[in-house]
Amino acid sequence: MFLTLLAVTLLLSAAVAWGVTWMFSKPIERILTRIIADDISKAWLRYMQFATLVVGVSSGVRIHELERYITAPQWMDKDKARIIALTTERWVLEVYRTVIETLQGIAWMLLAFFAVALLAYVIVRLSELKRSSVAGTLPSDGAASGTTAP
Repeated sequence: MFLTLLAVTLLLSAAVAWGVTWMFSKPIERILTRIIADDISKAWLRYMQFATLVVGVSSGVRIHELERYITAPQWMDKDKARIIALTTERWVLEVYRTVIETLQGIAWMLLAFFAVALLAYVIVRLSELKRSSVAGTLPSDGAASGTTAP
């Protein structure tokens, strides 16, 4: 029963992490190509996809929490220590925890990424403005004039 729970939490966290990776791939790609205007942005995108999957699975499969179902607590008296039974209610709770913990871990990782990306965007934008003011022209993206390129 424990191995089934472990397999279910692993597969569920991997599925949730893959779904989040798929949902955020395009926004992350656009951010990276804007900040890193080079082919290396594709490598960074692959790394971010990999990191999202790893963080999602490692957050969702909580091995130390699942150990409660195979070993009794060591801090209790031996006559009072019991292994927790895997009931239907426990299964539902573990599945719910897996989904929430997976999403929470990925959310923290993406928050850190977007904070750093925002800082990098500001630095890139300031350097573009400085470069364009020295050259005497406006930036090429049309943001200052409110127009877009065809």
